Amino acid sequence: MTRPPAPDPRFPNPPTGPRRKPWLSRLRPPQLIALTFALAIVVGAGLLLLPISLEPGQSLRPIQALFMATSAVCVTGLGVVDVGSTFSTFGEVVMLLLIQIGGLGLITLGTLFAIAVRRRVGISDRIQVAQQLNTLELGGVVKLVRTIVLSSVLVELAGTVLLSSVFVPEEGLGRGLYFSLFHAVSAFNNAGFSLYATGLTGFVTNPVINLVIPLLIVLGGMGFLVQLNVLAYLRHRRRNRLNANSKLSLVMMAALLLIGTLSFALLEWTNPATLGTLPLGDKLLAAWFQGVTPRTAGFNTLDYSTMHYGTIFVTILLMFIGANPGSTGGGIKTTTFYVMMASAWGMVRGRHDTTLFRRRIGTTTILRAMTVGLLSLGLVNLGFLLMLLLNTNPEVKFVQLFFETVSAFATVGLSMNATPLLNADQEVVLIFLMFLGRIGPLTFAVAFSRPDSRTLVRYPQEHDILIG
Repeated sequence: MTRPPAPDPRFPNPPTGPRRKPWLSRLRPPQLIALTFALAIVVGAGLLLLPISLEPGQSLRPIQALFMATSAVCVTGLGVVDVGSTFSTFGEVVMLLLIQIGGLGLITLGTLFAIAVRRRVGISDRIQVAQQLNTLELGGVVKLVRTIVLSSVLVELAGTVLLSSVFVPEEGLGRGLYFSLFHAVSAFNNAGFSLYATGLTGFVTNPVINLVIPLLIVLGGMGFLVQLNVLAYLRHRRRNRLNANSKLSLVMMAALLLIGTLSFALLEWTNPATLGTLPLGDKLLAAWFQGVTPRTAGFNTLDYSTMHYGTIFVTILLMFIGANPGSTGGGIKTTTFYVMMASAWGMVRGRHDTTLFRRRIGTTTILRAMTVGLLSLGLVNLGFLLMLLLNTNPEVKFVQLFFETVSAFATVGLSMNATPLLNADQEVVLIFLMFLGRIGPLTFAVAFSRPDSRTLVRYPQEHDILIG
């Protein structure tokens, strides 16, 4: 009978049981998404505070740097300082990289880096990417990420080439190409940052700006999975079909673009401060541009502070709804809005099932949509209340604060020229709203909640609670 080996005197207390995983690998996908976005914001703010990031004679407070970094990573577009006059070329490039990282997603880029160095992408990495891209299929995540990044870069380069026909004559060859690239990346990622102090208001009658910028906004806000599904359908219609998510996203996108354009044209047609003095063709172009940009893009060719309150109200609704899921845009998402409205309308008509394209929408999907909508509405109202309580500037009006609040949460970036007039406390409120709006209220709630604990007890259903 052999004796067990004697214990090593160098290790008197050898570890027993399985080794504990590092804390980073124990994070759930929503927690990792929130952490990576927060890390990018902090690093970006630190880079923007460097003297090399600022123009000579310019200064930036830490809270302002944090605000600008948050707005860039969360692809919002709100700014407490002017990008073109405050930041040097290095600082502008930092902003551009933050926009690109925030638009595509840090985990998406991290997976691409793993592919580039030929590192194996594990199942946990695939789950994290699938969580960020709102897809349930894990098998093709690696190929999906590669396709997303390559197609995004190609679209941005194509936008740069088209925009160069405008900016090169205005700024010269080198600076014009740089301006073209910056605005193309900003538009495709639905960020809304511009290198001009007045945004794109100087190009309100330019047909290239009014067509290319909205096209980039629509492509970025369409959703990566919808784009790929549409391309696959166009290539092989017999083998590939448009799924229900793609159909709904395309229908909602077209409907909201039409509603936004027509509403803006009808409400502002005779307003001398916006469309009233423009020729017919320029009126249509400007109405189209302003109808597209509330899809969380943030660009504007007209001053929103001079618009009628009816136009502001419609813009707020469009900003809150936002873009399609899995896109660079924000808001509660078009599909969420449809499921909420369709289920409510079905309940009013006495129907227990909510249908879409001859398919029944599951109860879990309906509850998820209702949860996202309710949490989003609660966060907007709470943020707006704090903005009112913290307001110390009598020049900032009620409607301006509400517009800024919705714009921040929906990561739109449109403003009624009130952002530079806010105090530091209000800037902090908008920072949190932009962060929560980018990662999603439901993702944020799941990220910091405890894992579900299954219970063996299920109570009887109660039918005596009156609703309405």
